[in-house]
Parts: sequence; C-alpha cells; structure tokens
Amino acid sequence: MTPAAKLMDLTIALDLDSEEMSAWLDRQTGQVVWVEREVMEAAESGENAPEAEGMPDMEKAQWMAANGIAAGDDRYLALPTKFDFHEYRYMERFIGTVKDAGQADELWRAIKGRGAFRFFKHTAERFGLLDDWFSYRDEAMNRFMLDWAEANGVTVDQSPGQAGAT
Repeated sequence: MTPAAKLMDLTIALDLDSEEMSAWLDRQTGQVVWVEREVMEAAESGENAPEAEGMPDMEKAQWMAANGIAAGDDRYLALPTKFDFHEYRYMERFIGTVKDAGQADELWRAIKGRGAFRFFKHTAERFGLLDDWFSYRDEAMNRFMLDWAEANGVTVDQSPGQAGAT
C-alpha cells in the first residue's frame, strides 16, 4: 500500500513554491521532495551526481529524485504551484465574506493594480482582518490540495502534526 502524504506537507509545498525549487510527491514514500532548479537542470542534461560519499542524506535524496524525474519515473508526481492556486481569486472570495461594506470596498480597491497582494494584506491588517484572511487562505489551500490529491489518486493524512518533507 502506498503511504499517505501529509496534508501539512502538501500545503507547505504549495505555500513555499518558488522559481528556485520544485516540489514533488514521492509516491513510494508519501514524502514531499524538494529539488533545486540547478540540480534538476543538471539531471536533465545527463550530468552525474557529485560523489555520494560524504554528501548529506537530503542532498542524496534530491539527486535521486531529480534523476528519476528527468528519466520520467512515475514514482514522482509534480505538486501544483502558486500559479495553479490563483491566490488573487481567493482574496476576491475573502472580500465577499467581509460584513462591513466600507472595509470590503477598501479591500476591493487594494487589490487593483500593482502591489495588490501587499496592499491587500496592509489593508486587512489595518482593519484587524489579517488573521481572518490567513485562516481563510489556509483553509482554501488545504481544500485545494485535497482536491488535487483526489484527482491524482493520492491518499492524504489530514491529522495535525509535524511536517515530514525532505
């Protein structure tokens, strides 16, 4: 039986998504594996991993994953990125839950144009809504990752606890 992936690990991977690293689910272990862009590029170009002796376990795992991913091993499943999540849409939905019409109006104005994320958070903080926003966003990210897992046949452990990503 394939081990379950931890919801916390999946959500953290979505939240920490960056251009410098990609996150993959190792279907054999249920763990999230992070691969640096440079390591992935080296594996894709056929470059051999550095000498494994003395290499930290985390780095060995990264090279093993990168080589498997580059070879098309279906053991590794790409996790969705922030671009897949569309946080802007969730900001719009959150604004729809704000009961004070004046605050909602200011939040709508805050998300228009450059710096929308920064202005939105600053405005939400000014109104004492920042914790509400982060709770809303966290729940939305959890739901997004659960839907992704279901669509990809991934079993998820939703119990709270420490993250186990490598």
